[in-house]
Amino acid sequence: MLNIVLFGPPGSGKGTQSEHLIKQFELIHLSTGDILRVEIAAQTELGVEAQKRMDKGELVPDEVVISMISKIIEKNKNAKGFIFDGFPRTQAQAEALDEMLLVHSTKVDLLVMLDVDEEVLKKRLILRGEKSGRADDVNIEIITNRINVYRSLTKPVSKYYKKQGKSFPINGMQTEAEVYSDISHVMRKFVK
Repeated sequence: MLNIVLFGPPGSGKGTQSEHLIKQFELIHLSTGDILRVEIAAQTELGVEAQKRMDKGELVPDEVVISMISKIIEKNKNAKGFIFDGFPRTQAQAEALDEMLLVHSTKVDLLVMLDVDEEVLKKRLILRGEKSGRADDVNIEIITNRINVYRSLTKPVSKYYKKQGKSFPINGMQTEAEVYSDISHVMRKFVK
């Protein structure tokens, strides 16, 4: 099983690159946002708990998200691997993810971090917002705050995986094809 954390700030190209990786390596995409929406729509016990928290404006607790991810991994025991997108966002989440994966006799193999300059991120997000209509992608103050939150809270996760020899930075300012080529090159080292 090949497990990859696709990592980078908003607008770095994670969604685009994960689509390519899913096709080439036959991995299952685990987006925490998508998982939460499915669980809430299905009114599962975890979904109901997540909805209660979200209705109060609170973050969904790590243990709830980990339980949801664990459930999906359990249902897909024979998968070739998973792409974790949007999780982990903190070192505590990374540690919890590692512990949960051990229960399933697997691990995070690598973290691919897409590096993109802040000004380029802002331009990409505004363009994406104009095309998609996403409110959080058209307001420069919101965009700046999202990038700052990433840099202060989320980016340190890469150091956690770097200590394990699993963090691989990729120049996310190249063309889409060049970024994918670099990611594929790194991933081929891990494909069994």
